[in-house]
Amino acid sequence: MPLRLTKQGISVVRQHPLKVYDEDDYILGDYLADVFVDSRLIVEVKACKALADEHTAQLLGYLQAARIEHGLLVNFGVPKFQIKMYARSIPDDTRG
Repeated sequence: MPLRLTKQGISVVRQHPLKVYDEDDYILGDYLADVFVDSRLIVEVKACKALADEHTAQLLGYLQAARIEHGLLVNFGVPKFQIKMYARSIPDDTRG
């Protein structure tokens, strides 16, 4: 995945640190995204028998805390890998 995207001029960074904020916009620290694409997409990679609600909650929490709008949950632990897409709504006053 990263090589094909970078050949097209799209930035792909593994273990990319993202600032994590609380609800008052206080910086709590950094979260390392498994893969961060084009400075706007978190890709959370799993290798498990089945995606669980906890995996979804984890990704949605990362999107919220890092103030990122889009995420993918990818599971390579099954014969036919799974991809689930998520988007979080961002209020107009927080968009840059």
